[in-house]
Amino acid sequence: MNFHVMTLFPEMIENAMAESITGRAIKAGHISLNAVNIRDYSENKHNRVDDYPYGGGAGMVMQAGPVYRCYKDIIRKIESETSPKVIYLSPQGKVFNQDMAAEYAKEENLIFLCGHYEGIDERVLEEIVTDYVSIGDYVLTGGELPALVMMDTISRLVPGVLNNDVSAQTESFTDNLLEYPQYTRPEEWNGKKVPPVLLSGNHKKLAEWYREQSVIRTAMRRPDMIAKAELTDEEKLLAKNVMNSVTD
Repeated sequence: MNFHVMTLFPEMIENAMAESITGRAIKAGHISLNAVNIRDYSENKHNRVDDYPYGGGAGMVMQAGPVYRCYKDIIRKIESETSPKVIYLSPQGKVFNQDMAAEYAKEENLIFLCGHYEGIDERVLEEIVTDYVSIGDYVLTGGELPALVMMDTISRLVPGVLNNDVSAQTESFTDNLLEYPQYTRPEEWNGKKVPPVLLSGNHKKLAEWYREQSVIRTAMRRPDMIAKAELTDEEKLLAKNVMNSVTD
């Protein structure tokens, strides 16, 4: 997976991605990162990439020219037979979720366009953007944080990135269920003991407990997800009882 980020703050992207799991994945060659400074494609001596909006209004708008030249340079260097998806991070986009992350993880290249100020000239968006994506119904200063959120989520689904690939299959939102609770040493802490089943070594009982706890936690904390999950009749009853107990 090759990530290309069009941004005014490449160091912000590079520094964050160099840490933790994504940093190790970059070093191992499972993913790559190309953070490109849009200012490098300005054609004025001050490297400005913004101007006043036509029609008036507060704030500034990023110009089409620098963004387009930045995009074309990335495309030229990729040398792919197929045009990669260009994701514009915007509160007007479709809200990002785990299913979208799984689809994006299948791509060879992804280009993220990070806006700033009051936005980007609509004409270049019409020219290059394939996907409008939001990470939530709120407004941020720029697209860098949403891009980092998406790259982190997508990276975890790229083969080899996680030391244990099973982790990606059991985490929250997989199968529309939240992940079951986790415990570690010591066996007793503050008077609270680890559930006995986790000490049993019985893999069948463990699998059943994990599933049951995922259903319970989802019904309790995210009941909106339960309708999308594939549940047995027994699990549906369990979820219903949990949701009823929460509302009582």
